[in-house]
Formats: sequence, C-alpha cells, structure tokens
Amino acid sequence: MKKLKKLSKIACMALATLVLVASCSDDDNGNDMPSDDMARVMVKLVDAPGDYEKVNVDIQDVLINRSDDEEGGWESIGEIEAGVYDLLELTGGASVVLADNEIPEGEIKQMRLVLGDENSVVVDGEEFALDTPSAQQSGLKLKFDDAQIEGGYTYEITLDFDAEKSVVSAGNSGKYILKPVINASTEVNSGKIMGAVTPTDYQVLAWVVADQDTITTYTDDEGIFVLNGVPAGTYDVMLTPEEESGLANATVEGVVVENGAVADVGTVELMEISGGNITGTVINADVAVTASIMVGEETVSAVTNEENMFILENVPAGTYTLTLTPAEGSAFGVKEIAEVEVVEGEATALGDITFE
Repeated sequence: MKKLKKLSKIACMALATLVLVASCSDDDNGNDMPSDDMARVMVKLVDAPGDYEKVNVDIQDVLINRSDDEEGGWESIGEIEAGVYDLLELTGGASVVLADNEIPEGEIKQMRLVLGDENSVVVDGEEFALDTPSAQQSGLKLKFDDAQIEGGYTYEITLDFDAEKSVVSAGNSGKYILKPVINASTEVNSGKIMGAVTPTDYQVLAWVVADQDTITTYTDDEGIFVLNGVPAGTYDVMLTPEEESGLANATVEGVVVENGAVADVGTVELMEISGGNITGTVINADVAVTASIMVGEETVSAVTNEENMFILENVPAGTYTLTLTPAEGSAFGVKEIAEVEVVEGEATALGDITFE
C-alpha cells in the first residue's frame, strides 16, 4: 500500500539540494532520462562461444531503418563506441555497450552493423584476416519481428554474435571469411511513474533515487508529472515544491515500477508549511526536562522523550529564548538558551545540550 507522509524538514532540505544540483533546468529530466517522445536505446553485443582463440570484429557504426526498404531509410543510431572487439571475450554473461542514445519513438524494422577492415581470427596462434567484402560496403543487416520503441522508456537491444557459425574456413586456401550469424532481441528494461499534485499554483520537483542515479522531472501547468526511464523496483517518490509556494515537501512511499508499465500514484495534496521546529537532546538529564518558548503571550512546550530528545513543532519564524526546566527532584536548575532562530519550513537543531 502507498502511504503519503511529510518528510522531516532536515531531510527535505538536504535531499532537495541534492536533486536541484542534479537537475539541468526547470523543463528537463535529470540524468539523461528519455522525454515522452524519445526512447533511450542501449545496444549491447554478446557472443556465443566459438572454437577459435580470437575473433576480432571492427565495428564502426550502428544504423537503424524504420521501413522495409533495403536501400533507403537508413540512419545512424548516434554516437557509438567504435572499435575492434574480440567476440570470444563476450561470453559467459560478459557484454559490451555499443550505443546508449536517445532516439525518436516508433518502430525499428532493421538494424545494420557497419564494419571496418580490421577484422581477424586467431587460429593456433596465427592471425588471419577475415574477408568481409559485403559487410564493408553496406553493413551487416538484421531483421526485427517487432521492435516497437515507445517514448519515455529505456530499451536494451542485444546482438548475439555467433562466432562459431560466423567464421568460415575457405577450403585449403588458408583464408577465413566472415559470414555473420547474429540473433537480435529487444527488451524494455524500465517503466514510468506518473501522478499529479494539488494545488497547481507552483511548480513541484518530483524525483526518485534509483541505485546511484537521481531521476527528476517537474510538474506541468496542470500539476501532472511523469518520471521516465525508471528501472523496475520499489521507490519512494519525493515531491519538492518551490520554496516560495509555502507548501511542505512530501513523499509517496512504496511505488512499484514494472518494466514496460506505468505506475500511477494518483493526485497528491500538498500541505502548507506552518512554522519551523526546534529540536535538541539533553545528554546529562537525571529527570524529564520541559523545553519551552514564549510565542507572544502563549507558551509552546514539549517534554523530552525516552532518548532525552525534545521537539517544538510549528513554531512561527522568529528569534526566541529557549527555557529548559528539569522535573522536580533534579539536581540541576533551569537553563536558558538565547537567540534561537527559527526559519519557516526548517528545523533548528540545537544538538546535544548539557546541564551544568
């Protein structure tokens, strides 16, 4: 079950600072997460084992085609990690990421690997050039049965390069030919979190922490937010309103994200901030201690708990003198702490306090 709660004010300030630093602008998502009409696509290369010492393949580009046209419609997927890869190092779960880019949403029907001329195979300690005439000219074409790429998600396209079947010995000539056998699969490996906030008079930062990344977005004019590219898992969605809004930070706990699905947290009502807090811990008290301040003609007070900690909540912004009064029977007298400043929406932490 999802629960809505206020964050502690100290935690809110620290986390809000973290997220605001990570965010690029009021309109951008953080950490290169895809927008609603763009998809993040990772192209990974893996290999099935082969009976060779090395199979080196020189990959220079990755092209995609959204049509069935064999000649036209080809476009680069963007910047890739071009270079020579030994396929036999990509077995047993190992892989290499060739590309990690955003592309417009839509269907991908074909993919092509463009090879350079540094392709080779090592047999019995001797290196032989791999003859790849067709690949050098047009690239290695792959067909997709159904690769529908939807905006806002992250996809992983795995190219399984079968080295054993792809390298062919040309009889007694001593030459080897590269006739690639590649199996391609597409898997969505992220989901979305969407929701809304009320009131909508101010912009609100929505964010989650996924592993070491902070994924962020802002609400639109209608208070709606969508966090894209969120890996599958369970998250707390943090909501941080603009400071001038007078609204408190909030979080929606336990939001479950599944790959390829949208987790809708509904509409979250943000509460108004009403003052700040004063906290402290009396480390040598021999009895309960009452902490109090005067707000106008009224006394605001709180008694220390079992951990000797007190908290005065919803204190109007201002400067106060804090009075600490031990219960009857204490060996200590009353202690005063002057110039205690309270800031709206923040917690004033006095730390450890010692009676003398």
